[in-house]
Amino acid sequence: MVKHIVFWKLKEEAHGNDKATNALLIKEKLEALNGKIDGLLKVEVGINFLDSAANYDVALYSEVASKEALDFYQNHPLHQAVLPFVKEAVNSRVAVDYEI
Repeated sequence: MVKHIVFWKLKEEAHGNDKATNALLIKEKLEALNGKIDGLLKVEVGINFLDSAANYDVALYSEVASKEALDFYQNHPLHQAVLPFVKEAVNSRVAVDYEI
């Protein structure tokens, strides 16, 4: 199994929305992928509630069956459809992928 974890800092405004609205929309769009992509076992999105410049705004925690499943997920049309929205709303991104 592979765990895929991503953190994003969001722009104050994008897509005509404020940061809080975009955080909710990112959560909704990513969690909607649950059960729709083979090998994607779990998707959970959290929105930071502490007002700290050191914290990221949104966290993605996901589990996939294998490295191959991660590649399949990342290139899947449903995931690709979410990316433009996320990329436009994001200032910075950090990620880690690891096997267990």
